[in-house]
Amino acid sequence: MDQARIIVIEAIAGKKVVEARYNGAVNRLAPHLLFERHGDLFITALNMDKAWRSPEERRLGQFKLAGLVDVSITGDSFEPLPSFDGSAPKPGDTVILAL
Repeated sequence: MDQARIIVIEAIAGKKVVEARYNGAVNRLAPHLLFERHGDLFITALNMDKAWRSPEERRLGQFKLAGLVDVSITGDSFEPLPSFDGSAPKPGDTVILAL
């Protein structure tokens, strides 16, 4: 998990897309936020592979960092979602790094 954390931090800082297996599926994620909840690390990210009906419908999901496997930075950059404000998702969550 330490390697995944380092890669995610680099991706957030550089606005780079990461590729990782999560729940058995390979996903391309645009991480916007790394946070801690009850001692576990999570990212808030846009799943770039999800079929959205419109760009306005796109929203960020939460992914437990321990569940991300084979994490790597792709060569792709992303623009943060306009609705992203960088705050913790829930009271009691601790923001580690945000765009």
